[in-house]
Amino acid sequence: MYKKKVLILGGAGFVGMHLAKFITHHRDHELTIADYAFGRNLTDYFTPAQLARVRFVQGDFSQASAFDQLEADYDHFYMLASVVGVNPTLESPEEVLRINTLLILNSLEWVKRSRVRKALFSSTSEAYSGTTEVFDYPVPTDEFVPLCIQDVSQPRFSYAITKIFGESAFLNYARKFDFEATVVRYHNAFGPDMGFKHVIPHLVERFLKKENPFKVYGHDQTRAFSFIDDSVEGTVLAMESDKANGDIFHLGSSVEISIETLVRTVGEMLGFEGEYEMAPTYPGSVSRRCPDISKARHVLGYNPRVDWKVGLKRTVDWYVDYFATHEKAASNGFKAPEIVGKV
Repeated sequence: MYKKKVLILGGAGFVGMHLAKFITHHRDHELTIADYAFGRNLTDYFTPAQLARVRFVQGDFSQASAFDQLEADYDHFYMLASVVGVNPTLESPEEVLRINTLLILNSLEWVKRSRVRKALFSSTSEAYSGTTEVFDYPVPTDEFVPLCIQDVSQPRFSYAITKIFGESAFLNYARKFDFEATVVRYHNAFGPDMGFKHVIPHLVERFLKKENPFKVYGHDQTRAFSFIDDSVEGTVLAMESDKANGDIFHLGSSVEISIETLVRTVGEMLGFEGEYEMAPTYPGSVSRRCPDISKARHVLGYNPRVDWKVGLKRTVDWYVDYFATHEKAASNGFKAPEIVGKV
């Protein structure tokens, strides 16, 4: 029986590792995971038997030569690799631009000379940050809005700029070089082991350090948080559906909450009894973000099932357990906006 060959580039990242777990548990594929480094505990994601069947490729894929380690044919190619996080964009925007652009171009040049049936490029809701912030397009926001960046010189948007480029590159290369391509835009995917660059790990870290008063950065901003299990399932649906070819889909939750609500909910989970202090957020952060997911529901059968509070509790518990045995974040822990903004 033929087994599909699947490659996940960026497979050691948060979404990539959970995607690999889903595939090994729910699909009978030949899976290759490629990334710059593998820092997560693989036994948290795979059984010993599954690990024995997965091929791991380590290399710097911002270098074209790294792709020589890969095979020449894959049915599915998930392109998830990128530098991500607020701190990297504000502190080293030139590296975000350089690395992410090279990853995209090297991937596509490799696909040109390989036999890849379909590629999926992971993008972001930040690609249209200016669309809703400056031009007042509706929220929840669908896939048909124009993409817009408020200020190309603002470091905060360096990540979004590379993702806009990637969307265009993958869809246009696919038409020119005879392979299928789909784009998914993630909206605040979160969950256990998501690293230390995002808002929820930052909150746990700060609450455990007994910060009081507790500053609520960007308290009146809103987001729609999507638990990783739902984001991964939507990603697989987009890859496996022929109806998704050549198209773009928003993957996330349609439940919009304020950052203050998020902070206070985490505080309740951790027994915080101190005072809260409202504070401004990071430069370039948009006021509202929530996806219209009706297209993904209709075309892909995408149906997020994990309530944000349920997912949040699982995530908070994971980080509480982590900090119980580690003195500090593994990398890129919390940095306050008033500190990062000066870089």
